[in-house]
Amino acid sequence: MKKINCLECPQKEYCCQEGVWVDLEEARRIAPLRLCGGLYHLKKDKKFPSGYKVDTSYDGGPCSFLTTDGLCSIHKVDYNLKPTYCKEFPYEDGKIAPLAKEFCLLAKDK
Repeated sequence: MKKINCLECPQKEYCCQEGVWVDLEEARRIAPLRLCGGLYHLKKDKKFPSGYKVDTSYDGGPCSFLTTDGLCSIHKVDYNLKPTYCKEFPYEDGKIAPLAKEFCLLAKDK
């Protein structure tokens, strides 16, 4: 299977049409950047390393860090601070993520 190259995507913002859950520790590193965007809905979740998760969208809307030019404001400042899920998408545990067919134009053809 050929690896998906996000740089080849004609609509790079397509995968950000909904926010993602990020680990609380990732959120703590992002918050001091004071970017346009926000972190919402803190919830307990044992699947996350800190035991907590935070949403990057308000009520299921697009990621709040998505800029008007269709790029990630976190990525623009420091790629290393971009949430792990976002850096790895459309992959999850080395395989195409279950939601990739819905949120990745390049995965729709796989």
